Amino acid sequence: MRVVIQENYEKVSLWAAHYIADKINNHKEDRPFVLGLPTGSSPIGVYKELIRMNKAGEVSFANVVTFNMDEYIGLPKEHDQSYWYFMHDNFFNHLVDMKPENINILNGMAEDPEAECARYEEKIASYGGIDLFMGGIGVDGHLAFNEPYTSLTSRTGVRILTTDTRIVNSRFFGNDPEKVPAKAVSVGIGTVTDSKEVLVLISGHNKARALQATVEGGVSQKWTCSALQMHNGAIIVCDEPACGELMVDTYKYFLDIEKNERL
Repeated sequence: MRVVIQENYEKVSLWAAHYIADKINNHKEDRPFVLGLPTGSSPIGVYKELIRMNKAGEVSFANVVTFNMDEYIGLPKEHDQSYWYFMHDNFFNHLVDMKPENINILNGMAEDPEAECARYEEKIASYGGIDLFMGGIGVDGHLAFNEPYTSLTSRTGVRILTTDTRIVNSRFFGNDPEKVPAKAVSVGIGTVTDSKEVLVLISGHNKARALQATVEGGVSQKWTCSALQMHNGAIIVCDEPACGELMVDTYKYFLDIEKNERL
């Protein structure tokens, strides 16, 4: 696991955006670059920088296929809190060369959600898998909508959301947790860790315990983020406030490794 410690959220976002752009620009295979994407507050800064780079001609999305992590069940894509709406409003609509047919987002209005999830897995496989999956984690360490005690080998499927997750997300629903959908469709932990690389953004004091569990804790279903310890291409990009629960030696170790990485 690689842990990249940056001073603040803005620098986390810049580092991650430039890393992704570099991967896209250096993709030499005779197939599209396949990029997994999250929603939420964590990736907003990354999306803004990728949009800037795209408009400046520094990175092209013409040969990029995207797969999003999750979607609420029961929200039409036109709903302003659907993840389809979020992605188009915050990212896709601002790119100059993103092809609509290359955008893949789970359908939360599918008549058969389980069949929709199976179709999604098959489509990912049809592209040869995901090259890089960017994600964020919740305060309880959940990755996508894989709440604590979700199997670490899980595939895309229906997820029941915890009360805590609905409370956290209620800020987007008039602060009423009852208005937050109780179910979602989400890629599984196994879906994410099958990717060639996983790039996870962690920032803020409230994510410090989750970062500690991801890096120093044991591999456990209680912290689904801990599955990243078993991934050979996992990168954690975090800010200083998120490092508050790491042991001093761990913190210094990763700073030293990154310093030597730049030499």
